[in-house]
Amino acid sequence: MSDAAIRDLCEKLLADGVEVLSASDRRLLEKVATRTHVARDINREFEQQLTFGDRLADRVAAIGGSWGFIITFSVVILGWTGLNTFVLTRWGSGGFDPYPYVFLNLILSMVAALQAPVIMMSQNRQAEKDRLAAEHDYEVNLKAEIEIMALHDKFEQLRTGELKTILERIETALAVPVDEQRRDSKG
Repeated sequence: MSDAAIRDLCEKLLADGVEVLSASDRRLLEKVATRTHVARDINREFEQQLTFGDRLADRVAAIGGSWGFIITFSVVILGWTGLNTFVLTRWGSGGFDPYPYVFLNLILSMVAALQAPVIMMSQNRQAEKDRLAAEHDYEVNLKAEIEIMALHDKFEQLRTGELKTILERIETALAVPVDEQRRDSKG
């Protein structure tokens, strides 16, 4: 598609020139001008770009941010502290992790230190996916708006043509002398 055709379309529909268009707007106008479909599956496109690490991070974030993880981790912590308390009270100071449960605190700190960046990576990817979806929605909405404007123009042209035809018929009817109209009606 030539720059002139894109410029004409922009000036006609958007009252702007090509110079003010972003790259994505330009691509969209090219699709509109060539009647290319803009609808696409953003989720599938996004999933195809993910690496193994991205998928793993998303899975870890899905598990780490679930009620199943919270409940399981709570049971493990309660079991750990309960078992240590039972061992400490039963056999004295020979527990495997004496109070204040230093080893348990170390494990919790390591889980938090590893889990937080993984969850943030997953959230960043989700934000990127949301941006792509918003851009796609914008493209679809803009194309729909342009198509509606084009339909309005076509409808206006049709209506104008019909009105011209009606006016021509009226002018023709008015141009016939009154006596001829009476003879034709009796006739």
